[in-house]
Amino acid sequence: MPSSTYHLCAACLLVAAVAGGWVSGGSTVQAAAAQPEYAEGWVDSEGNRIPNSSDIKNVSGFGGSLVVTPDADWAEKWETPHDTVPYFSTADVVKVGERLTILTFYINPKVDSSGNVRIVCDILVIRPDGTHSVDERMACVSGELNGDPRSVRLSPAILQFTGEANDPIGRWTVEVKLVDLVRGVEIPLETTFDLVE
Repeated sequence: MPSSTYHLCAACLLVAAVAGGWVSGGSTVQAAAAQPEYAEGWVDSEGNRIPNSSDIKNVSGFGGSLVVTPDADWAEKWETPHDTVPYFSTADVVKVGERLTILTFYINPKVDSSGNVRIVCDILVIRPDGTHSVDERMACVSGELNGDPRSVRLSPAILQFTGEANDPIGRWTVEVKLVDLVRGVEIPLETTFDLVE
């Protein structure tokens, strides 16, 4: 079975909040709290509600999103001042030898009576032949929630993929399920990219 360079980047943990949002595919995405008329969910930079799709969802006030970026400097882009919106390039194709990073964002986790959050991430990466490259459950976030719960936060469920010569060519599928254990809801997210020669 081919063994791609696809790993959880737990060492890349950057649980930080940003006001505003981030850019995905040319439009700024942000939490709805900036617009009081929205009680929950994601909105674009003009305040328009973003409907649920496979890679960005809101369930009972808890939101999650996947961003596939070729940016080698994604961490530097994320580690910006609180009032700066980081801009990420997005991609759905990667060549053998190139790298993509899949970032998982979340908003508005529920806190328990002690002010703590508990989020679990189920991660499944499916090769074009249907076999699993990654199948793991991890405790993504736990502990005290600092700052506005509506701030966009980066989950430690960060995946890095480097297409290797022995990897199957074709469509790879990434599924991340964010589970807010305090709220009792799950957000199934999915994105894909194509590995080409």
